[in-house]
Order: sequence, then structure tokens, then C-alpha cells
Amino acid sequence: MLTIGELASYAGVTVRAVRHYHQVGLLPEPERDHSGYRRYGSLAVVELTKIRTLAEAGVPLSRIAELLGADEETFREAVKEIDKTLRAEIQRLQANRKQIAQLAAGDSLVVPPEVVAYLDRLRELGVSERMIDGERDGWILVAARWPDRIAEWMPEKFAELENPVIVRLYRVLGDAIEASLDDPILEEAADIMVELAEQAAARGDLDNQDEAFDDQPFIDLLDGLVVESAPQGERLLELMRERGWTGWTKLERTDS
Repeated sequence: MLTIGELASYAGVTVRAVRHYHQVGLLPEPERDHSGYRRYGSLAVVELTKIRTLAEAGVPLSRIAELLGADEETFREAVKEIDKTLRAEIQRLQANRKQIAQLAAGDSLVVPPEVVAYLDRLRELGVSERMIDGERDGWILVAARWPDRIAEWMPEKFAELENPVIVRLYRVLGDAIEASLDDPILEEAADIMVELAEQAAARGDLDNQDEAFDDQPFIDLLDGLVVESAPQGERLLELMRERGWTGWTKLERTDS
């Protein structure tokens, strides 16, 4: 007769596992001897080995008792069902691994490839990571609302980066969101925004904006991101209003 430790050793499991199998009813508990110790025979080794083999194969403990007592046909069908479940779990885990790999790759998990390329271009131009984080968050919202329009809009966004004033704005904004609320760099950022707004108005661009700009609730959502991301965002909007302009995503004259 074997002690619980000897039984566990024969079957290749831990004593803790044996006790757990007792607790869940997979392995019957033997009577204790006159000294109060459990003693196990050969059948216990056989049963425990079967349990361990099924568990290592991925069979849920809740199904092992069923399989131990099943006839050959029932066992075969149950194994097929368990295999199907395991294959589905493997597919789920593979999908999770793909997502983890995308996380390691950076922005590509949350925004389309065109936006990833745009953010990488901003990095090449020396834009701060804090500013790029904010830009990425904005594009997450845009991709959620207008997923089919991203590829259409991105060439124009890349073309804008040929304008040194816009590049300077990105760089200045990157510094501004790290600055104190009374830092002159916030004034500089507002001045650049006004300069670009005046240029767009002179070209008539503000009167011929994409239909996406008619979605006012979504425009408000994007502007809200500026305010919620940092207190400097609200200060910049205030400075813009002082200069006669309102909004961030959709710029408009306050006297219009």
C-alpha cells in the first residue's frame, strides 16, 4: 500500500493535485489506516495516471469523470468534441498573439496603415511623441467614425507636411502641451493657428470643406479631445477666440 506522496510520485503528479482530485470527486478517497493515514493500492495509481493523461491532453476536469466511465464509442465522440473546443481555443489564442505582436509594433493596432505612415512621418520631422500621441488619438476617433474615408484623406495630410508653417505648428504644439499655462509658447501656437486659418480663408478652403465637417457632434467630440487631453488645450482654444477664431477641428471666425 502506498502513501499519498508515493502515489503522486508513481503517477507523476503533485500531492496537491491528488488532494484536488479528491476534492472535485475525480479520485475516490481511500479509508484511513489505524494511524490515520490514507493508503492507496494499484488501482489508484492506474486511475490517477488516466486522470493526469487526460488533464495534460487539455480535457477539462469537469469532463474527465465522464470519459473515465465512458464506453469506446462515447469516449471517441467526447474526444472529438473536446478537440473541436481546443482548436477553437487555439485559434483564439493565435488571434491574441497577433494582437500582442501588433501592440509591440506600436500604432498599427489602433489606427490604419495610412495613419501609421503619417505618424512616422511626423516623427521624422521632429514632432514630439506627446504631440504624436494626441494626433494618434484623434485619428482613432476619425477611423471609428469614417473608416472608409481614411485612404482618401491621407494624401492631402501628407501634402500639408510640405508646408513649413504646418510642420512648425506641430513642433510648437508638442512643446506647448508640456508648458505652463502662461508660457509664451502657447501664444506662439495660437498665432500659427490663426495664420493658417487666415490663409485657408483667403483661399476659400473654409467655405468648401469636406462633408465630414457637417457632422457637428463629431466635430465637438474631436475638439473635446483637445480639451480633455491637457489643460493647455483649453488655453489654446481661449487664445484662438481672443484672436477672432473658434473651434479646433473646424475653424470659424467668431464674427461670422
